Amino acid sequence: MKDGYDFSNAEQGKFYVPIEDIQAPIYLDQDVARVLSQKCSPEKLQILVNDLLRKAIEIAQRVAI
Repeated sequence: MKDGYDFSNAEQGKFYVPIEDIQAPIYLDQDVARVLSQKCSPEKLQILVNDLLRKAIEIAQRVAI
């Protein structure tokens, strides 16, 4: 670091993002993406994937009982 930086107007935590708000990208395998893209428009792909995952979670919870 160079000498003479002025941090008098610095704002602590200006770019802080809580870990709960960070979304990691999820990449689908090509065969899965191909089938899902045939079922809906690209704009609705996220909705479809989330709905499918919620159903899978629901089934997994029922089987686990």
